[in-house]
Amino acid sequence: MSTIPSFARAAVLRDFKAPLAIEEVPVPRDVEPGAALVRIETCSVCGTDVHLWQGSLSLKVNLPVIIGHEMVGRIVRAGAGVATDSVGTPLAVGDRVVYTHTSCGGCYFCTTARKPTLCVNRRAYMYENIEEPPYLLGGFAEYGYVLPQAGRLRVPDRVPNELASLSSCALRSVMNAFSQLGEIEPTETVLVQGAGPLGLLATANARVRGARKIIVVGAPAARLELAKQFGADVCIPVDGTTPAERLDAVLAQTEGRGADIVMEFTGVPAAFAEGLALARKGGRYLVVGQLGEAATTMQPSMIVKKNLRVIGSFSGDARSYSLALQFVEKHQRDFPFGGMVSGRYRLDDVNVALTRMKQLEEIKPVIEIA
Repeated sequence: MSTIPSFARAAVLRDFKAPLAIEEVPVPRDVEPGAALVRIETCSVCGTDVHLWQGSLSLKVNLPVIIGHEMVGRIVRAGAGVATDSVGTPLAVGDRVVYTHTSCGGCYFCTTARKPTLCVNRRAYMYENIEEPPYLLGGFAEYGYVLPQAGRLRVPDRVPNELASLSSCALRSVMNAFSQLGEIEPTETVLVQGAGPLGLLATANARVRGARKIIVVGAPAARLELAKQFGADVCIPVDGTTPAERLDAVLAQTEGRGADIVMEFTGVPAAFAEGLALARKGGRYLVVGQLGEAATTMQPSMIVKKNLRVIGSFSGDARSYSLALQFVEKHQRDFPFGGMVSGRYRLDDVNVALTRMKQLEEIKPVIEIA
């Protein structure tokens, strides 16, 4: 293993909407028990990265920060007690890992509610100030620090970096959401709002889980074509259609009832009210994409009159990461995951990747660091 430097190059955000600057950030000299230092090899770009960059997230951000949270790193230094990953797989220096935001294991949400993603003491990568130890808590950097309370999963040898990277946020969020949704019956129609990375991965999951019919509502046209390869039976474009026209199209596909299950992965506030309309009476509505601060209007009576179950799903815990890696390892030949990787960039070109992602010119670009 090469000598670990005193400083690492990292893409730092100091002001919302400003370009990221490549800065020298300290590398921790000591790794505390349960923690690890990794050499980051790949970090894919997420829509949440763009929202944080633009200052539009409804989550606290302690500027300056290193953006990026879908990283794959190779362990270069392990703290005392690091012998296995979060599911018991042996772990050693030289292994590749993805790692989670932290949970304390002792608060109400970690214990009684069993929802560690809601932990009141949670620390999250790319939201933490770089001027405080351990400094390297973001993905667009040469090195990263795995906090002691963070889950970590060894990446299977057959899973390439770019697929492990998208598993560490997009796919783990989908796996967590499906866990909260419950079973999909073979008679049910699933409607996916959004044809971005989460929508495509949700489409693949719905296909594997046996949905009778899958409808994807989204844009642009190229993403809808890709959605068909991920298992969509019907694609309805947002571009050039009205909500009323999209509702008519869905009703025509569902014998006039609406979808049994609607899943929102758009992040567009107006999509929420539309999703309520697209669900059948007694249906389920799974909401995952709404993390921005923007508001929208809706009719609460729609939930009551249609007897809907509305389910919110946030992030994902170590179990979700593990399920994501297992899913992509098993099905990487069944779906064109590689087709989602739309561009490859070096760390110095991170602003180009973010800008192209913001303009919907990329589906899932990756920053290749090592």
